[in-house]
Amino acid sequence: QAQLVESGGGLVQAGGSLRLACAASRRGFGAYMMGWFRQGPGKEREFVAGIQGSGGTTSYSDSVKGRFTISRDNAKNTLYLQMSSLKPEDTAVYYCAAALSGSGTIAYIRDYDYWGQGTQVTVSS
Repeated sequence: QAQLVESGGGLVQAGGSLRLACAASRRGFGAYMMGWFRQGPGKEREFVAGIQGSGGTTSYSDSVKGRFTISRDNAKNTLYLQMSSLKPEDTAVYYCAAALSGSGTIAYIRDYDYWGQGTQVTVSS
């Protein structure tokens, strides 16, 4: 199985920034569609951002568009999420996910096959 490990979470004040990283160990990382999801207190897991293997196509949820940027470095087998202008409502456990299928939908959670353990992001007001 693919091994995905998130890092970069922490406690920040509103308006601050964090960069999350997801390191993947499985071969063929560059061909995987990758996504970030989050689950806040009392909420269901939701799509945050996704990126296709080539890095040319990205997608964002409306709640983070303009504030978050997803990127990947296939040479390093690493996915990133740059988060800026953080708000208290961004507080959640953030998960990295990988989809092996080449025909998956970026924002469709059911198309993702492998998941990391998650990293906590807490934004204080």
